[in-house]
Amino acid sequence: MKSTCDISDQLHPHVQYLDPIFKSYGGKTAFSGRIVTIKCFEDNSLVEEALKMNGKGCVLVVDAGESLRCAMLGDKRASDAIKNEWEGIVVNGSIRDSVMINSMTIGIRALGVCPRKSIKKGNGKRNLTVDFSNVKFIPNHYLYADEDGVIVIENKVNS
Repeated sequence: MKSTCDISDQLHPHVQYLDPIFKSYGGKTAFSGRIVTIKCFEDNSLVEEALKMNGKGCVLVVDAGESLRCAMLGDKRASDAIKNEWEGIVVNGSIRDSVMINSMTIGIRALGVCPRKSIKKGNGKRNLTVDFSNVKFIPNHYLYADEDGVIVIENKVNS
């Protein structure tokens, strides 16, 4: 995978940059893939559904409305993501089970941690453009994450 710095140098100004406020979790520090989106607030029903489907080549972007009051995923959902070949996950909100997740081969960016689990009422929407941290996440565009940050571009970059 090309580094976010190299992609930025190659494609700027056609690159969106996630604000550097997201923390890195999981044993995989670099990941990339086609964007799949979910918009939900304190209800992770759609996150669970998505991570139980095949995610090969994809990154799940969860707009949880910046909520720090409950976690949108924990070690069980991270296990689902690994089993179903998701490349990584970006959560505009919290996760939990961070110690366990940090020992797993998944890359996750989130605002923080919270031990409280979310509700499950089936609320939320999937596959729509979501906008947070000065980035517009459009389904089927591409996200690249590594130690230097997270960027979004329209098309896949050849390595």
